[in-house]
Amino acid sequence: MSAIRLLVLGAVRQHGRAHGYQVRNDLEYWGAHEWSNAKPGSIYHALKQMAKHGLLHAHEVAPSTAGGPPRTEYEITDKGTEEFLRLLRESLVAYDQKMDIQSAAIGFVVDLPREEVLDLLRERTRRIEAWRAAVTEHYIPEDGPGQLGHIGEIMNLWVHTADSDAAWTRGLVARIEGGAYSFAGEGEPFVGVLTEGQENPYATGEPHPGDAD
Repeated sequence: MSAIRLLVLGAVRQHGRAHGYQVRNDLEYWGAHEWSNAKPGSIYHALKQMAKHGLLHAHEVAPSTAGGPPRTEYEITDKGTEEFLRLLRESLVAYDQKMDIQSAAIGFVVDLPREEVLDLLRERTRRIEAWRAAVTEHYIPEDGPGQLGHIGEIMNLWVHTADSDAAWTRGLVARIEGGAYSFAGEGEPFVGVLTEGQENPYATGEPHPGDAD
């Protein structure tokens, strides 16, 4: 799975309708250009491809009163919403995904009901624990990974990463159980997108031809 698909669908969905530069601006506001492949070219390409495949609907809009070329605004379709929610749920339980995919999923976690999120995160923890039990039983010598020389550090790294992920996930579960955040159906969620014209202190400022689309 690519994080860009989840990020772009989620950003458009949060706005209702958004042009490409708004999506880029939101993702830079999140710092996604630092921890994922959400670079301008990837964002604009994803928007066009997902519109082509029916996940987004492209609206032709007139130029702004300030001038400039016409822009295309994108709106998520029912098919796109189904794909977004599928990717989100899959990313929350699949502990072996890349960090950018896990980070993207956490960014949209409040789009799901609280109890469903708790179930998904508990399943994530269960899968991590099952993986750890399997690898330590079959791949680590009784006297420890040091018996494998420096190659044993590979297993040390993976086990340590799994333990850290499990600990973080349990902590998130506890915070959500304690009432943290507003989830779907619970009222006004935290607004994680920029309004039109709002300054983005984290914008890269690097121009791209797609900014005018």
